[in-house]
Amino acid sequence: MAKLLSRNDVMKVLDMKDTIGILESAFKDLATDNAVMPQRTPIASPDHGGVALFMPAYLKGMGALGAKIVTVYKDNPSKYQMATVLGTIILLDEKTGAPVAVMDGGYLTAMRTGGVAGLATKVLARENAKVHTMFGTGGMAKTHAWAVDNARDIQKLILFSIDPMDVREKFRDSLKEYINCDIVLADDPAEAVGQADIVTLITTAKDPIVDGDWFQPGTHINGIGSHAPAMRELDPKTIDKSKVVCDLVDACKAEAGDFMIPVEAGEWSWDKVHGSLGNVIAGDIPGRESDDEITLFKSVGLAIQDISTAYHVFTKATELGVGTDFEF
Repeated sequence: MAKLLSRNDVMKVLDMKDTIGILESAFKDLATDNAVMPQRTPIASPDHGGVALFMPAYLKGMGALGAKIVTVYKDNPSKYQMATVLGTIILLDEKTGAPVAVMDGGYLTAMRTGGVAGLATKVLARENAKVHTMFGTGGMAKTHAWAVDNARDIQKLILFSIDPMDVREKFRDSLKEYINCDIVLADDPAEAVGQADIVTLITTAKDPIVDGDWFQPGTHINGIGSHAPAMRELDPKTIDKSKVVCDLVDACKAEAGDFMIPVEAGEWSWDKVHGSLGNVIAGDIPGRESDDEITLFKSVGLAIQDISTAYHVFTKATELGVGTDFEF
C-alpha cells in the first residue's frame, strides 16, 4: 500500500520549525558520508520550452530513499494556465524498493528552499541579528521570510522588489499570518541593505542587484535566487569580502552563476570558498568567527533537502491519517 499526498495534504503536516530541524540532520548526514546524492540530471524539451530535472537521494540514517522530478516550462501560464514550476516526489521503501508515497512537490520545495536559508541563518548569522532585508516578493519569498524569522528574533523586515506596488503590498500583508514584526517596503536597495543584519536574495535576476559597498560588517547574506550558470544576484565585490559557505561546493561549481561567472572572468577563485554547510553543522569547519565578518551562504538546491523533508511528511501523514492510500 502506498500513500498519495496532495499539496493540501503536505501543507497540513509540514511547518517551518520542523523543516529546519530535518534539514539540519540531512546536511549533517551528507557531510558525514551517511547520504548518497548523485548530481541532478536535466532533460530538455526545447520544442515545448521546458526542462525536467531528476533529483535522487538516499539518506541512510533516516531510511529516506527517493527522487524528485521538477519541471520548468516557461509557457505553462500563458498556454495552459498552469504554474511554470511543477514538482513530484516519489519515496521508496529502502528495504524492498517498493514505492511508499507519491506527493506533490510544489509546497515542499518552497519550504525546503526557505528552510535551508533559515538553517544557514541559524548557524552563520550573528546571535543578536534583528533586521532582515529581503530582495524579491515572488512565490518562494514567503517561506524565506518565515524561515529567517524562525532562526532569529527578527524585529524588522525590509522588502525590496521591482514588482508593482500592489503586488508588494499584497505580499507584505500575506506575511502577517506567519511572522510578527514590523514589515516595511523599501524603494532604495542600498539603504535597505545598509540597515540589515541579514540579507536574503530570492529573485530571478540575471545580473547583480547588490553592491559589495552596501553591506555593513557583521551582515549575513543568503544568496538563493540565482541557481543556474547564467544567473547571478551578487556582484564580485560582495563575494570577495565574504566568508563563503555553499550548500555543497561541488553543486555550486556546476550551477552557481554567482561564482562561475566571476571565476571565468578572473575576478574570484574557488579556493576562497570556506566550505559546505554540512561541514559547518558537523563541526568540521567553523561558522561565524566574529561579529564583524560578513558571511555568505549560497544555495542551488539539493535532493537531500527534498527527500529528507518528504520522508518527514510521509511519516507524519501516516501518523495523522492524512492523504489517500492506494495500490499500484
